[in-house]
Parts: sequence; C-alpha cells; structure tokens
Amino acid sequence: MPLDPEIVARASPEGNQGGAAPPAGRNLLFLREEELRLAQDLLFFGYRDFTAGADAILAGLDMGRAHHRVLHFVGRRPGITVGDLLGILGITKQSLGRVLTPLVEDGFVTQSPGRSDRRQRLLSLTEKGAALERQLFERQRDTVMRAYREAGPQAVEGFRRVMRGLMGPDARACLERLESEPPR
Repeated sequence: MPLDPEIVARASPEGNQGGAAPPAGRNLLFLREEELRLAQDLLFFGYRDFTAGADAILAGLDMGRAHHRVLHFVGRRPGITVGDLLGILGITKQSLGRVLTPLVEDGFVTQSPGRSDRRQRLLSLTEKGAALERQLFERQRDTVMRAYREAGPQAVEGFRRVMRGLMGPDARACLERLESEPPR
C-alpha cells in the first residue's frame, strides 16, 4: 500500500512549509518509505537469525517451525485444548493434524480427553517434548538476551510496544491471555 502523500509531506523536512517544529509526538520522519522498508528488512533479518539456531536443531529431527510453534505453546500452556491451540496458531485443524500427529507418534506430545467434555483433546508435552522445547528455548533465549542487553531497557520497552502494535486484535487477545496466566 503506498504511503499517504500528506503524511510523507508532513514527515519530510521540506514538507514542513510553516517552518515551525511539529508538535511533540508528531514528528513523523520515521514514516518515510525508506524507514518503513528498513523496518521490514530488520524484521526479516532479525527473524531469520532468531530462528536459525532452532531451525538447525529441528532439521536434525525432520521437523520445522510449525512443530516448534506447537511445542512452544503446548509447553507454555500444558493441558491446552486443541481448539485453543488452533486459535493461537490461526491455522486449520487439518494443518495442525499434519504437525501434531507426528509429535504425538514420536512421543513429544500427549493427548488426553477433557475433564468435563470428553470430546475435547488436552495437549501436554512429555518429558522428551519438554526437553526439546527447553533446548529450542535456550537457543533463542541467548539471542534475545544478547539483543536486549545491547539495546537497553528503554529500547526493550519500545520493541515490545512496536511488536504489540504489529499484532491484530486476535493476536493481542491471545498474548494477553498468556500474560495473565500464572507461570507453569
């Protein structure tokens, strides 16, 4: 989507015809197309390198990022229902089945019937699954810790605000539920 020319004009120094500084909080220089493309580049390269270590571990097990996402969220919420996991991942039952079936068959995830509704399937990591999830987490934790230390606390808070800003309402609601639950 092309940028609104009015925003670009207000954001560029030459577009500020009145000569007065924009009101506090209204400096839109970071909205220039060049800056937005740089943001996309940063997201791409950051995600590529953030996932590289975990991807290497997963590749050795004939798994990929979809497996990692399932392991991550089942590990974060032991006893999560298949329906809740589908909502978090934003995928179809069929797509989840292609990933979940081998995780169950290979002994990384267990399924049990729901407590009140026996038709529900509750998912938890096995010891083997928890060990793999921990290994993947630790590989990525080191990357995040290094970046957070280099950036400092104000930048970390800014990063969190930007990431929340990139999320749609459904993703924000999922994150809020995860944040509100006590750690397990």
